[in-house]
Amino acid sequence: MSLRQRYLQLALISLAGGAIYPLVYLRQNFELSLLEALGISAAELQSCYALLGTLFVVTYLPSGWLADRFRLRHLIAGSLVATGLIGCWFATFPPLESLRVIFIGWGLTSGLTFWAAMIKAVTLIAPLSAQGRFFGWLEGGRGAVEASLASLAVALFALLVSSSQVASGTSLQIVILFYSGFSIAVAWPVLIGLNDDHDPTLSAGQESSPSRGLIADLGLLARNPNLWLAGLVMLSGYQLFWTTYSFSAFIQIGLGLSAVSAGVITVGRLWMRPIGAVIAGYLSDWSSRQLVLAGLLLLGALLLLVLGGFGISWSGMQVTGLVLLIGLITYGARGVFWATLADCDVPNRVKGLAIGSLSLICYAPDVVQPLIEARLLGDAPQVAGYQTYYRWAALVALMGTGVALWLHLRIRNEPRKPKKEA
Repeated sequence: MSLRQRYLQLALISLAGGAIYPLVYLRQNFELSLLEALGISAAELQSCYALLGTLFVVTYLPSGWLADRFRLRHLIAGSLVATGLIGCWFATFPPLESLRVIFIGWGLTSGLTFWAAMIKAVTLIAPLSAQGRFFGWLEGGRGAVEASLASLAVALFALLVSSSQVASGTSLQIVILFYSGFSIAVAWPVLIGLNDDHDPTLSAGQESSPSRGLIADLGLLARNPNLWLAGLVMLSGYQLFWTTYSFSAFIQIGLGLSAVSAGVITVGRLWMRPIGAVIAGYLSDWSSRQLVLAGLLLLGALLLLVLGGFGISWSGMQVTGLVLLIGLITYGARGVFWATLADCDVPNRVKGLAIGSLSLICYAPDVVQPLIEARLLGDAPQVAGYQTYYRWAALVALMGTGVALWLHLRIRNEPRKPKKEA
């Protein structure tokens, strides 16, 4: 496969990743409007996201198993369609019991059948020397798609809300249907354009032998300490990123800005994703993936402490700049951390399983973080609660900085072994 073909494949994967998650995480731009339309409390919405995170955790290992045994394009395209159809149900603003069923469905369609398939597809098309930039472009491409969709969605929402004939709930309903339709539409080009014939785990000569079952494969991964250190670094990076979901509500509560103004600022943060991820990806290939991660986590922790400690007394313009800078840092970390898998000597045959295993660690905030937010912020969030929340996230990021430096030293001091299949 030529380099041009590899980048075209990457573009399709990025398009799919950018289409599926904005619908699931609609709260990042429309949280207060969503609460009003659904008629639920912030704690109840957090419980739905905790349920979603639990489904992710439960399905990460099966997701990797599926990615090692089925066509990646079938898994990705089917996930896009199913997520969009569930979104159409979500647009009816059903009661809380039905909302929980919807989030369970999204946990299956964006976790079980999608996540490991997307990550594995990139690991297979990216040259070993370009893993950082390919994952940077994946994160950047996903970010560009999400930011474009969010820009259109916020503009559409603002236009509809400004009309005296359209209620806020109806406006949000149209936004949800817009996201759902796009997810369904993307499935077709992925199905016909994504080429997974190069996946060695699907060829007859690379099939797992009956004697090598799931337990043996998990044992192979468990004996790889670098793999688990990478997972801890990824966890701290994702923990740092998770806090940015709260920025919309914090801006409205702390600064008294409108829902539309907060949406504009958080959409601006989304546009930092392609910039930060791509730059970090290239830096990690030119230097060390672990050192780049350590630097980003350190900067992110310091900036989050500034936002929680002093940002509330600043002007709207200063807070906007700080939010954009934090977005640049957190998206840079997200763009790099899956590239660390290339430094852990994981055979392609069990790469999907490794992705699922690492995801159990690094995406633990999907389960824990909503509960922490509910505990610290409650049903009526106040500025002091957000400040405590941001200090907690900064502490985790600082711990991740130390682990990243440790992993860098281990990899630098280990003799390089020839890559081989196990």
